[in-house]
Amino acid sequence: MSATAGRPSRQGILPFVMRHSNGESVTAYGGLPLVVEAARAVRLDEVVEEKLQLARRERGFSEVEKFEALLLLIAAGGDRIEDIRLLRDDRGLARLLGGALPSPDALLDFLAAFDDPTVWAQRPVDEKSWVPPETAPLAALFEVNRALVERAAQRHSTTATLDHDGTIIEAHKRDARVAYEGTKGYQPLVAVWVEQDLIVGDEFRDGNVPGNKDPLTSVRRAFAALPAWVERRYFRGDSADYYEPLLKYLVKEQILFSISADMSPELRACCDAVPAAQWVELAVRERETVHVAEVEFTPGNWPRMATPLRYVGLRFTPLQGELLEPRGVQYLAVVTNRPAPADPAGPRGDAMSAAALVRWHWEKAGTIEHVHRSMKDELGAGVLPSQRFGANAAWFRINAITYNVLTLLKRHALPPRLRAARPKRLRFEVFTVPARLVVHQSQLMANLSASRERAEELVCARQRLLATRQSLPSS
Repeated sequence: MSATAGRPSRQGILPFVMRHSNGESVTAYGGLPLVVEAARAVRLDEVVEEKLQLARRERGFSEVEKFEALLLLIAAGGDRIEDIRLLRDDRGLARLLGGALPSPDALLDFLAAFDDPTVWAQRPVDEKSWVPPETAPLAALFEVNRALVERAAQRHSTTATLDHDGTIIEAHKRDARVAYEGTKGYQPLVAVWVEQDLIVGDEFRDGNVPGNKDPLTSVRRAFAALPAWVERRYFRGDSADYYEPLLKYLVKEQILFSISADMSPELRACCDAVPAAQWVELAVRERETVHVAEVEFTPGNWPRMATPLRYVGLRFTPLQGELLEPRGVQYLAVVTNRPAPADPAGPRGDAMSAAALVRWHWEKAGTIEHVHRSMKDELGAGVLPSQRFGANAAWFRINAITYNVLTLLKRHALPPRLRAARPKRLRFEVFTVPARLVVHQSQLMANLSASRERAEELVCARQRLLATRQSLPSS
């Protein structure tokens, strides 16, 4: 007789059996509705209803429902429109949300409404790389994010430092262009409000549009998106922002900035001319020593400006064991309008030594690059859904809005230990809490399969979001 006679056959390695269920009484996403609740806490649903009037809708899902479905999809880890099927199949989630989610076709149609191929007719004949004007729906989506930023930002902070940079999204779409590094895809620009961890501006671009092609439009729009109560404004950018109209705009608007300067032969000669005694050690790295010094340099058109620019040079000297390498001593430079400490004309508190300025400038790598990584690797911006430029631009912007909604959720509702949590951490600890659904006295209840402490954290989060919504006037 078999040793397993009389026992149920084993289905897997562990001693349990899987089977299909209708799923109406359970959900794998007990915490995911917090994403929608965070957006509604600042009445973003009302803003979307007012701003996004894409087409006359006789039946089916509203623009708000499709917009919120995309927020849920991206927050849950989906990076393809087809992934919405996984959320649609969770009937318990549908009960928590109050209805079914849109189909992939409905969401693709929603994104397609942001595209207008006729805008490309405005492209100058001799322009190989060109940024098309945004369609009216895309501009409306920008206004949705502007409203979100103003309502999500904490008003006690009246300082705004904007970090600005581009990123490359690899894509093999039919019309995708080759970027400077040989990657085929797109190269959008992003501006982040550092103190609030909010994306205040984005500009979707073809891959062959370099970052130094009119960055002023993107930067000016980002600053215009800041709330009116911001008093002090700062800006940091890489060498793509070393663009004369942008520098003059920042000076005129009295925005203090640091930007990586192009190392022209003239600027390098000025760095070479700095006496050795004036170079101050900044850091000793594994293979090189970094020194900084003030550099006397004035680019061609700046003598006519009322405010002179200040250049800080960086010298990278190989350590003794690296001296035989052909690269030798290298220079970089940062340009700024922040005064040196000895400059009595500078506003109090804004003066910085050369070393302090460079450290402040380097902080940009820990903000904007983090945002790029989160959007592309942990949200859905790294996979574009369409052959249509406008649809991809809308998808990228909705990813930026999702990033901001998660920031709102972390800072206004979740416990302090999750304030710096990345999207994948929120997914693991908050969004995917299993729940069993029951109805008690006509009230739908979600019994969370989590520790008492975690369950109480989510309950408190919902209460805080409700209080936030009740405190805001209707649009």
